[in-house]
Amino acid sequence: MTGGLVLEGVRIALENRELLTLDKAVAPGEVLTVMGPSGSGKSTLLSFIAGFLTAPFLATGRVLLDGADITHAPPEARHVGLLFQDPMLFPHLSVGGNLLFGMPAGRPVRKTRAAEALARFGLEGFADRDPATLSGGQASRAALLRLLLSEPRAALLDEPFSKLDRHLRADIRSFTFERLREAGLPTILVTHDAEDAEAAGGPVVELAL
Repeated sequence: MTGGLVLEGVRIALENRELLTLDKAVAPGEVLTVMGPSGSGKSTLLSFIAGFLTAPFLATGRVLLDGADITHAPPEARHVGLLFQDPMLFPHLSVGGNLLFGMPAGRPVRKTRAAEALARFGLEGFADRDPATLSGGQASRAALLRLLLSEPRAALLDEPFSKLDRHLRADIRSFTFERLREAGLPTILVTHDAEDAEAAGGPVVELAL
C-alpha cells in the first residue's frame, strides 16, 4: 500500500516490559481501532506515531505515511491530527480563532473557509463565541473541525468520546467517523469501548496487559 498509514514492526516497551507489537496498514478513509485496558499501551502508541514519545517508554519499528518514513520526523512535520478525551480548544481564542490557528498560513480566504465549515458542522455564527460557552457536543465538533482544517494526512483519536453522555456520544461518534471517511484520512482510534469499535467499522486490534 503506497497511501495511508503503515506501522511496520512497531514494538513499544516500558523499560524492560513489552507493552505491544504491531504490524498494521491503515488505508485512506479506514479506521483501525486499538482496544485494551488502561496500561496496555494504547495512548503510548499514538504518542509514538505523533512523535511525542518520551522516556521511560522505548519504541522500535517504522511509521510510514503515504509512503514516506516519518519515524524520526519532528511532530510538526508529520502532518498528523490528534483528538483527545477533552476537546482542548484554546481558551484565550474564540471558536473561529481556534480554527484559524490550525489552518495552513498564507491563505487569504481562511476566515471565509472557516465560517463555511462551521455552518456545515451545525455551528453557524459560532466564530466569535468563547469556547467556554460551548456544550460538550459543540466543543467536540469544533475540535474535529479544527483537526480537519489543519489538513492532516492521518488522524489519531485518543478516546475522544469517553466524556460525552451516552446519547450525545452516539451522535458525535457517527458524525466524526463520517467526516473522517469523507476526508479520506487513515485513522487510528484507541478505546476500551466495544461500541466505539463497532461504530468505527474497521479492523480491530485487542491489547492485553
